[in-house]
Amino acid sequence: MDLQLKDSAVIVTGGSRGIGLETARLFAAEGARVLICARRPEALAEAADDIEQTTGARPETAQVDVTDPTALDRLVETALDRLGGIDVLVNNAGTGTYKPFLEVTDEELQHGMAINFFAQFRLCQRVIPHLIAKGGGSIVNVAGETGIRVTPPPFRSSCTGPAKSAEIRLSKVLASEFGAQGVRVNCVVPGLVHTPDRFAKWEREMVKDELSETEAEQVRRAWGSNIANADNGWGTPEELARLIVFAASKAVPFINGAVLVADGAEDKS
Repeated sequence: MDLQLKDSAVIVTGGSRGIGLETARLFAAEGARVLICARRPEALAEAADDIEQTTGARPETAQVDVTDPTALDRLVETALDRLGGIDVLVNNAGTGTYKPFLEVTDEELQHGMAINFFAQFRLCQRVIPHLIAKGGGSIVNVAGETGIRVTPPPFRSSCTGPAKSAEIRLSKVLASEFGAQGVRVNCVVPGLVHTPDRFAKWEREMVKDELSETEAEQVRRAWGSNIANADNGWGTPEELARLIVFAASKAVPFINGAVLVADGAEDKS
């Protein structure tokens, strides 16, 4: 299938690892011109080298803290300068806090909303005028399963879940408001995805201890025990990347305002 992405100008936030890295790689493989952003310059350099080695195309990079509005201004300016415009925005940057409600600090609450919801809201607000000026474009916001269901312990999500829910609602509102102007906005909702960095964070917060590799694997298997296809393994960043790139592509112009859940048919009862 031709995804019609060749020469498209694409921004991927949180593009140095995990789902963001694989999404940027797939866009580059499709012939798009890609700008990845993240907070750590060394991680960005490693990601750019990795993508270039596998696709032959080196992405542009920008060191950005998406919780800083002025940094988002610079990101858009950088994209316009280096890519010559913007056709696609993937709001992938985010994090999770998994603690009992009464243990969540105000700092964690503020940061969780800032990186998960405020960043997506602000960057959409800055990018959409450029998409309209070009006659249309596409945005994919990446949320998470805590935005659509109450997850059981140890995945306590009183801090993260509301932010992810807001991402989903924002996506549908923007799709309705700007669809007539050629701007499509969809939301991808991953379930449990096998990303080592995220696993380590979960273990620190939920188990509150450093685990051996054997112990960690046992905990992860317990976490994933309610996935219908658990025998086939958890979701992977590559699988999520395919869904994100497909949703962003011109191959599916009628998909707008969709909430695309990829969770391996987890038991939501």
